[in-house]
Amino acid sequence: MKNFKLRNLVLIFALVITIGITGCGEKSEKKVTAGDSKETAGMKGQVYKVSTTESLVEWLGKKVTGQHNGTITIKSGEFGIDNGKVSSGKFEIDMKTIKVLDIPESDASNGKLAGHLASDDFFASEKFPVSKFEISKVESLNDPNKPGFNSNVTGNLTIRDVTKSITFPANIKIENNTLNATADFDIDRTEFGLKYGSGKFFEGLGDKMINDNFNIKLKIVAKP
Repeated sequence: MKNFKLRNLVLIFALVITIGITGCGEKSEKKVTAGDSKETAGMKGQVYKVSTTESLVEWLGKKVTGQHNGTITIKSGEFGIDNGKVSSGKFEIDMKTIKVLDIPESDASNGKLAGHLASDDFFASEKFPVSKFEISKVESLNDPNKPGFNSNVTGNLTIRDVTKSITFPANIKIENNTLNATADFDIDRTEFGLKYGSGKFFEGLGDKMINDNFNIKLKIVAKP
């Protein structure tokens, strides 16, 4: 009877791990496609400067055994407003400001994870202290499958000195001389050279596998 129970526990454990690994490789509905970089739009129109104290990047990464989330500071940025719409823009992200929010700061694991994310295994923040995004075009969006978003933004995203063109849905509003923009999308980190813990590049990772896709939420406020 003990052996029977033990076998059942082993099978259940194996099933949980298998489901977790499979889930880590699942396609994301929010995933954006990364392609060759494109010509960007030169700054034109009235310039709105990004308010770095009101703007933020939120990140979420998942693995077989759980997930972590945090923030990164937007260092600088500006947008060109032409005829009441965004026609151009760019912003820089300070990769030395990676914070972990799901672990208390007093816990040593917080600093350990933040340090690992800043290491060469991931963003290599000392070597590549800035990530950036520069707009190629902004188009109107009216898609019932993407509620809450009114624009499609295409531009060049640079991480670890690798530049790819991506397109993501965003909600952009310009009211009372203030631009408010939000976005919520997933990108495949391996397309920017972040291969650590990826099942596409390493075998036998088991429950140490990390999802290739990670989520980005943008909150940007800009003013003249």
